[in-house]
Amino acid sequence: MTTNPERSELPERGIGPEVGVEEELSSGQFFLEMVKVFILAALIIIPVRVFLFQPFFVQGSSMMPNFENGEYLVVNEFGFKQTEIGASGSPFFTVSPFYVLPRQEPIVFRSPQNPDLYLIKRVIGLPGETVRIERSKVFIVNEAHPDGYELDEKAYLSSSVITTDMKPITLGADQYLVLGDNRMNSLDSRVFGPVSKELIVGRVLLRAWPIPRAEWYK
Repeated sequence: MTTNPERSELPERGIGPEVGVEEELSSGQFFLEMVKVFILAALIIIPVRVFLFQPFFVQGSSMMPNFENGEYLVVNEFGFKQTEIGASGSPFFTVSPFYVLPRQEPIVFRSPQNPDLYLIKRVIGLPGETVRIERSKVFIVNEAHPDGYELDEKAYLSSSVITTDMKPITLGADQYLVLGDNRMNSLDSRVFGPVSKELIVGRVLLRAWPIPRAEWYK
């Protein structure tokens, strides 16, 4: 016969009020705990999904070679998207956009021609500016450059890319001009005109897939 010295020093189970009793959950208690977990998860996930980030897959070739078909993106919505909480058409709470989108950053927005269609393009013209395209060069007129200046696009466009001419477009206070990187195969502001702020979902924050092309966008 052998004994466990560690066990021998312990009081017998159930002796004395200081000894804990193992807690067992009934089916009702277990269900209640599961409900609590789901509610807690909803309180965390829903605000993140509604107000902060949204996943998108790239479809098509309008942003090649910088964004390719099938790539998985995470879009930052906070401050860029108008969000309504409540019944459609009569929300009880609305969060309006409060950021000006950075020039030359990729964004996701609803198509002005079909609000059910999401597009990814690059911001070229900001509210209040006048933009024109001549001989594949983009020119911008604003308060800082009343005589206009040529936009440097070398960071994301090859020198061989051809951009069709576009007559001057003056943007309103809540409008942006967007272009695809694949200029000869892109449905953008040269076709459907400026994009209103209320159509914008957000700016691209992360390319998460494929892993070899993963990239953060500041």
